[in-house]
Amino acid sequence: MKKLFILAALVCGSFSSHVWAQEVRPVAQVDLARYVGKWYEIARFPNGFQKGCVANVSAQYNKREDGEIDVINRCREADGKQEEAIGRARVADTVSNAKLKVRFAPDWLSWLSFVWADYWIIDLAPDYSIAAVGEASREYLWILARTPTIPTSEYEAVVNRITAQGFDTSKLVKTRQD
Repeated sequence: MKKLFILAALVCGSFSSHVWAQEVRPVAQVDLARYVGKWYEIARFPNGFQKGCVANVSAQYNKREDGEIDVINRCREADGKQEEAIGRARVADTVSNAKLKVRFAPDWLSWLSFVWADYWIIDLAPDYSIAAVGEASREYLWILARTPTIPTSEYEAVVNRITAQGFDTSKLVKTRQD
């Protein structure tokens, strides 16, 4: 029995180290002037803070004079009401601009590091029409586009690239855009 347990632990350990050996890689470079603007959510991993959002999810990013970015996330809830979350993003990696930190906590809490979440641009079309956003733990993932829908072939291509970074894309849920 002890040998079986040790064998199972070794197999599980080698499997999990193989799965996590692939690092999540942000894109090499992001031109923030091109990235800001309106994005529509095409798909996402389910998460607690968006559980009430049933359709028409979008994000508006506006560059601020201080270099940070205003974030306005919107969605329609099941009761038909429009929900809005206002936040702020800042660049965490000034070499690439592909790693940001985002928060939706009030300004007076901004000094607390735990209110800032990772926002890594891990896939980006050359024309800035489609993007994928995630982070190192692979707990969160969003596919965004400049239009409410994208062709199936483009969706599948971005999903394949994200899968190659070790994300379990079977968890993606497509977003309804009316």
